[in-house]
Amino acid sequence: MSGTPPLIGICGRVLSFSDEGRRDAFSSSQPYSRAVAKSGGLPVLLPPLPTATRLVDTYLERLGGLLLPGGGDVEPHRYGQEPLTDALYGMVGLHDEFDLALVHAAIERDLPVLAICRGMQVLNVSQGGTLVQDLEVEGHWMNEHPVEIHHGSRLEAAVGATRLRHCYSVHHQGLDALGDGVIPVAYDDQGLIEAVEYEHASWVVGVQWHPEDTTATEPAQQALFDEFVRRAAEHAGS
Repeated sequence: MSGTPPLIGICGRVLSFSDEGRRDAFSSSQPYSRAVAKSGGLPVLLPPLPTATRLVDTYLERLGGLLLPGGGDVEPHRYGQEPLTDALYGMVGLHDEFDLALVHAAIERDLPVLAICRGMQVLNVSQGGTLVQDLEVEGHWMNEHPVEIHHGSRLEAAVGATRLRHCYSVHHQGLDALGDGVIPVAYDDQGLIEAVEYEHASWVVGVQWHPEDTTATEPAQQALFDEFVRRAAEHAGS
């Protein structure tokens, strides 16, 4: 890809400590940025400041694409439920507010979006969908598994295959009722939704696994970032 690298915004997370040992920190898992940079994008951290939800348009007008990363669980009240299990973890209201505001604004701008793990769940919730609070199934916490992809989907076009043999997952929740315009395009062998697309946008793709963790050994996983960054470059140049 030639020209100016597109800016790819990655939603940051709040940490209660940092390497200095005394200060709070904003963070982002390094594999996301490495995968974006390898595809020719310029990753930038979007810090979830208390004022950030009022600044989403200011952020997005500078970006070519938005990456919604993994993280803790979405608060159940965001999708109209009460907590139903002790398995819920890592819930941070500020993360939910920021991520949801960003995805709403990104869709309104037709900004390319890649939503990963929690990010795919946020995408579904943003459109009125719900989540299974705890899947209670084996094989999706720090495990690799195959995924079947629908022929003709944007995801298939990106990765160049209708089956990925090694998708690394770290999640205990999944999609339940689908939000408006959220279309499933991939499943695991047990029928769990593994990827979605938003039909009212040019390119909004969500995957339940973590493609950034296996890009070094699985070219198809890196290819997903390649297509995302390519779309972001087109958007930035339009």
